[in-house]
Amino acid sequence: MFGYYLELAMRSMKRNRVLTALMVVAVALGIGSCMTTLTVLHVLSGDPMPGKSQNLYTPQIDPRAMDGYVEDGPMLDQVTWIDGMNLLRSKRGEHQALMTGGAMTVQPSDGSIDPFYANSRYTTADFFPMFAIPLLYGRAWNASDDEARTRVAVISSELNDKLFHGEDSTGKSIRIHGTDMRIVGVIGDWRPTPHFYDLNMGDFANTEDVFVPLSVARELLLPRSGSIDCWGPGGSAEESLEKASCVWLQFWVQLDSPAKAAEYRQFLLHYVQEQKALGRFERPARVELFNVMQWMDYKQVVPGDVKLQTLLAMGFFLVCLVNTVGLMLAKFMRRSVEVGVRRALGASRRAVFAQLLTEAGIIGLMGGLLGLMLAMAGLVLVRAQPAQYASLAHLDMEMLVLTMVLAIVATVLAGVLPAWRACQIAPALQLKTQ
Repeated sequence: MFGYYLELAMRSMKRNRVLTALMVVAVALGIGSCMTTLTVLHVLSGDPMPGKSQNLYTPQIDPRAMDGYVEDGPMLDQVTWIDGMNLLRSKRGEHQALMTGGAMTVQPSDGSIDPFYANSRYTTADFFPMFAIPLLYGRAWNASDDEARTRVAVISSELNDKLFHGEDSTGKSIRIHGTDMRIVGVIGDWRPTPHFYDLNMGDFANTEDVFVPLSVARELLLPRSGSIDCWGPGGSAEESLEKASCVWLQFWVQLDSPAKAAEYRQFLLHYVQEQKALGRFERPARVELFNVMQWMDYKQVVPGDVKLQTLLAMGFFLVCLVNTVGLMLAKFMRRSVEVGVRRALGASRRAVFAQLLTEAGIIGLMGGLLGLMLAMAGLVLVRAQPAQYASLAHLDMEMLVLTMVLAIVATVLAGVLPAWRACQIAPALQLKTQ
């Protein structure tokens, strides 16, 4: 029966080519604009660590002096060296990592390549297993390397391609900021989006190219980047940050169950109370503990203009559907004689209704295909923008399927009213007028 409905629908669309084209274009314009913005929103608000994000947490504590205190005011996003090391050594989670970002000079051994800057991450050994970072070659360093301040490095596959032509470079040396580091591992394909573990480097920054132990970075005073917030007497000189009243490090911990997260929150509260008793903390005891998705919501990672554009595009799609309803109504009502004859020959209202909705579905399919091409063109324009997230705007399989499903379902729903109105025509009246 569906094949028969399909044949009737194709004949009808051929008889009214202009009207059919207008409906297809209306659906395509709405779908194209809507899916362009929805794809960008999907990419920017996606889970950067599927399967693990609910178990990865960043704590917030407030070691500042009472100057400028506001009850329920914003907390600090980072931790001091003292607090970071205390939390790290407590080993209350499955894994925990203390880190900060930087940018170092890489001096290639190949004289044909000029020295260049590479984004870097100074971190501790658990960074790699906690974030499930795949290794193309070698391994990550371990806790004993952190303690011994072993001069080792893990590099990205992009940097490995540039310096070593993609070969296994483990065991070789890389000269970073005037110091030779032994490469122990090469990271595979890993780019969490957004860059959740350190938003100071940019919400949608690329993965770093060089990873070295935090202890080594501090010993060599490797260049650090990112934000720093200091208070009270003293300064923020790089060589004395371990003792300064400054927050400049990010801390993440893996807690594999809600019960462990609740226990860790209590541990944080006890830690703050202990530090208040020692005289380090002055403000009322208060802590926060965010998992990855909560952290991104708290930091409002998705740009507001992207959300606004998505709402506007959805509104435009709705307008296009309303226009499609009007065009379908005109098209179906013009076929009142045909419908009357079919009804007089024994066709039920349900059969006529199904046939008209089949036609609406085909229009939706055609509009979806054209809209898909428009969406791809729109994403090309998005990628040409100077925004940091622009290069991420690609249509994946999930959004491609959603595009077609949305186009067909929306058009079929838009065709319900016109099809119902057409089915209400009395066949006797139409035959009499003829």
